[in-house]
Amino acid sequence: MTMDAATFWLPLLKIMWINILLSGDNAVVIALACRGLPDQARKWGIILGAGVAIVMRIAFTGVVATLMEWPYLKIIGGLLLFWIAIQLLIENGDEKDVKETDTVWAAVRVIAIADLVMSLDNVVAIAAAANGSWTLITIGLGLSIPLIIFGAQLVILLLERFPWLVWAGAALLGWVAGELINDEPFVANVLHGLPGAVSHFLLPIVGAAFVVGAGWLLRRRHAAAHSPDPA
Repeated sequence: MTMDAATFWLPLLKIMWINILLSGDNAVVIALACRGLPDQARKWGIILGAGVAIVMRIAFTGVVATLMEWPYLKIIGGLLLFWIAIQLLIENGDEKDVKETDTVWAAVRVIAIADLVMSLDNVVAIAAAANGSWTLITIGLGLSIPLIIFGAQLVILLLERFPWLVWAGAALLGWVAGELINDEPFVANVLHGLPGAVSHFLLPIVGAAFVVGAGWLLRRRHAAAHSPDPA
C-alpha cells in the first residue's frame, strides 16, 4: 500500500516529535544504567541497550496500534492521550531510581526493562499518530530514539530555552487525541451530518485547545497552591 507525501511525512514528523518530547527520562535511564561501566563498555551498553529498547518499543507500539482497531478503544485511547498531554504541562516527572551496573548485559537488561515500563505514554501517542501503519511506527521510532540518546542534552536545552515547544507538543498530543476519537466509527457517524472539513478538523482543534486550556488552568492552580503564604 503506497502513501502520498501528506499521509506519510506529516504523521512521521508527529511520531518523531511526540517521541522526543515524551522520552526525556528514557535518556536519563540509559545514562544512569551505564554510568558505572568503563568508557568502552559504556559505549556498547548505550548502543545495545538502546537497540533492544527500540525493538521492544516497536513491537509494543504495534500491538497497541492493532488493539486500537477494537470497538471504542480509540475513544479510550484518545481520553488517555488527553491525560498524558495535560500531565506533560503540569508535572516535571518523577526521578527514576535506576541503579548503575558493572557489566554491559546487566546495563542492557536495566535499560530494556525501564524503557518498557516507562514508555506507555509514548506507545499510546505514537500508535495513535501512526494510525495503524507499521512503516510509520518503525521509521518514526527508529529515527527518533537515536536522536534522544545522543542528543538528549540538546533536546533539554531547547525545551528550557523555548518553553513554548512543550506547549506546542502538548497541543499536538491533544490534536492527535481528537483525531483518534474522530476515527472511532460511532463518533464519525455522529459527526456525519457536518460539512467535510468541519467533521474532520473539529475534534482535533477542540482537543488541542482543551489540552492547552486545561494545562494553563491547572498550572495556575498548582502554582497558587504551592506559593508561600503572605506574611
